[in-house]
Amino acid sequence: MVSATDSTSAVTARLDDLRGRFPCEPEIDRILTRKLMRRDGPGYSAISLQTLVDGLCKLLDDRIDGSFAVASARWLTGGSSKLQMAFELTWTPPGMETVRTPMVLRMEPAEAIVETSRLREIQLIKAAEGVVPVPRAYWVDADGSFLPYPAIVYGFIEGVAKPTQAVSGVAGIGTYFPRETRAMLAPQFIENMARIHLMDWTTRDLSAFAKPDSGTAAAELQVNWWERVWEEDFEEDEPLVRLAAAWLRENLPAADRIGVVHGDYRPGNFLYTEHDNRISGWLDWELGHLGDRHEDIAWPMARYYGHPDELSGEFLIGGLIPESRYFELYEQASGLKVDPDRVHYYRVLNMFKLAVIVKATGYRVADGAKTHQDILVAWLMGLNGVVLSELCDLLEARL
Repeated sequence: MVSATDSTSAVTARLDDLRGRFPCEPEIDRILTRKLMRRDGPGYSAISLQTLVDGLCKLLDDRIDGSFAVASARWLTGGSSKLQMAFELTWTPPGMETVRTPMVLRMEPAEAIVETSRLREIQLIKAAEGVVPVPRAYWVDADGSFLPYPAIVYGFIEGVAKPTQAVSGVAGIGTYFPRETRAMLAPQFIENMARIHLMDWTTRDLSAFAKPDSGTAAAELQVNWWERVWEEDFEEDEPLVRLAAAWLRENLPAADRIGVVHGDYRPGNFLYTEHDNRISGWLDWELGHLGDRHEDIAWPMARYYGHPDELSGEFLIGGLIPESRYFELYEQASGLKVDPDRVHYYRVLNMFKLAVIVKATGYRVADGAKTHQDILVAWLMGLNGVVLSELCDLLEARL
């Protein structure tokens, strides 16, 4: 019989091995360590709105001076990895009159298809305020001290992630934007990306992030992070994933400058208002970090984020931008050069990440009943063949 002490010792030994092989940022190590330490714990169980409201009130009581009231709590759909509740808060912000503010609580399940830090997420949202449209960031429960799991609270933003009449499933995957809509959204998409990459992050509080130099450290930290996740989560080994990890280590590129990387920059992660086709807010900053801008440039180039133009047949990046003009438009907006070799490297890295998410973590989370989104996560696992096929093509182009 294995005792709880023996089990903990085995996990601790495994963690020591993983840390030695795949050095990560301290906050990333913390959240991945928490994941493994809780792996044998209970799966996801339904959480009522009242439970979330009660936990939220405990958090607000700790953070707000004076009285407040929470009303109109309701579930928000969307998001494949986090629980989200909309509500209205009546309160008196410092130096202001009493107001009624629409807000959103974003909280983790027992395990997610991507284990990330709520502290890092809220720091990035705050850093981006005034740079690109983002929700107003309010509070974070970084360790789940008040709520069932770690959570953040930010402002509610009006808008949709995909056209109201869209027939596609998950927003951002195969979404079709009407021609007039994408003509308006595409320039904003590029301009917002450039603004994120140009922001002076040194003046922001990004204490939960490592600050890599402009050498290969930024790329290596990402490879370490995702290879460690693969080692922790895979149930069935995949030679192509192993080959990709080896290629990524052998070809680490040096960054010419370090900037904020959103980490999941694509349609589906911004909201826009349909009456004027204006981007109203960028969401899902949980994969953000400090690194090489080419990682963001490469991310929406994944084939299943876009589709061919219905008239010309040319592939549209993210269903928005002609592939032939993508780099040119980014260079015009940012004043920064695009290095095609680094774009290719990060396309490989990004598909490597997606392979880890859909083939390893996604399977483990769904199989272990750890998420409220088990049906959606199982559906995302169906992208495994598409992801591995694109990863294979990208590697063959350079091997």
